[in-house]
Amino acid sequence: MQTKLNIVERVIRATRVTVVAGDITKLEVDAIVNPANSRLMMGGGVAGAILRAGGNKIQEEALKKAPISIGKAVATIGGMLKAEYVIHAPTMTRPAMPTSKENARLATKAALEAVRQLGIESIAFPGMGTGVGGLEPQEAADAMVAEIGEHIEAGTPLKQVILVGYNAQMTQAFGNAVKALL
Repeated sequence: MQTKLNIVERVIRATRVTVVAGDITKLEVDAIVNPANSRLMMGGGVAGAILRAGGNKIQEEALKKAPISIGKAVATIGGMLKAEYVIHAPTMTRPAMPTSKENARLATKAALEAVRQLGIESIAFPGMGTGVGGLEPQEAADAMVAEIGEHIEAGTPLKQVILVGYNAQMTQAFGNAVKALL
């Protein structure tokens, strides 16, 4: 494991798990994850950033696939993003409602199942439920990283998982969770 400049990296089996600080919409990966609501309305937070950077076609395609329940995920085009896909994984049923650690775990698991279905090799996750959902960054990071670890151990096409902290607290939480992986 290597740590420098707030970046933590760990290789588990053949999958590199990396923690970075920054803007998820600027990453060149196969897919980025949108911690959505079940209606797939892209308003604020990460969804709003994805919409602004990727364009309205993402929202249009997402709405055709809505509603979806927590524990499910759907993929749409990446629009003008560098990512080919956006994986929409709800952490809440309605926009801007509180969420839970369990919902963050279920959303992460659903996004990883979409990875399996798409056969993609790289994905970027933001903190699931840590914006308007109100989940504490460390709670979300612990749930997400545990699910990612289980997914990797079970076998995955993923070569790269990037955990993106939008602020220092989220970046640190992801770093702590990745360091704690056995």
